[in-house]
Amino acid sequence: MPFGFMKGSFFLPPRFSALPMPRSFPHMEVPPSRYDPWATQLTALWADMDGGYTAAAEQYGFECRGCADNCCQTRFYHHTLLEYLYLLKGYQQLDSGLQKELRQRAQVVSAYQARADRDVRHDDHMCPLNMGGYCRLYAQRPMICRLHGLPHELHPGNGRVVRGPGCSRFAEQCGERPYVLLDRTPFYARMAELEKGLRQATGYRLKIKMTVAEMVSGFRDR
Repeated sequence: MPFGFMKGSFFLPPRFSALPMPRSFPHMEVPPSRYDPWATQLTALWADMDGGYTAAAEQYGFECRGCADNCCQTRFYHHTLLEYLYLLKGYQQLDSGLQKELRQRAQVVSAYQARADRDVRHDDHMCPLNMGGYCRLYAQRPMICRLHGLPHELHPGNGRVVRGPGCSRFAEQCGERPYVLLDRTPFYARMAELEKGLRQATGYRLKIKMTVAEMVSGFRDR
C-alpha cells in the first residue's frame, strides 16, 4: 500500500482558503513511485548531515537544551519540494487523531504568523510540531532544524567563504572555544541536486517559501 492518503498517490494540498497563506501549494498529484527514490536519497543525506552536526557539537561540548530562546519559536522558511514531501510522508504515518491535532495547531500558528506579518510585529509562536518540548516529526524535520545552532561556513565559489555564528545558547556554552569546522556546502549541494531531480521527475516548477506551520496546515486528514 503506498504511503499516500489516496490509494496509489498523494497530494500537495490546495490553498487553504480559511487562512491568509499565500505561500501554500496548488493542488498537484505525486505518485509515490516518483518520490520514493528521492526520499531514500534524502534519508541518507539527513543521516550525513546529522552526523556532521553531532561530531562538531561533541567537539565543542555543546548541548542543545535549557534554552530560553527556543529555536522552535523562530520562524524558519523552507524552500524545497523534497522537504515538504518528506514531512508529509512522516505526517501520514501518524495516527489520525494526532494528524488532526497537529493540523489544527498548524492552522492556528499560521493565522498568528499571517496576522503578525500584516501588523508588522514580531512573532514567536511555538512550532505546531513541538508538543511538550518534543518534535512529533523529529525524524522528518527540515534541513535548517537539523543544522541550526552551531557556527558554520559556506563556500559559494570564487574563493569566497561565508561564515555564520552559533545560536545564543552556543555563545553562552562555547563562545570562547576554538572554531570547529562545519562546512554546510556539501550538504547544500547534495540537496540542490536532489531537488533538481525531483522537480524534473514531477514537473513541479513553482518556487516554495513556507514555514512548517504552513506546510502542515494544508495536509489532509485520513
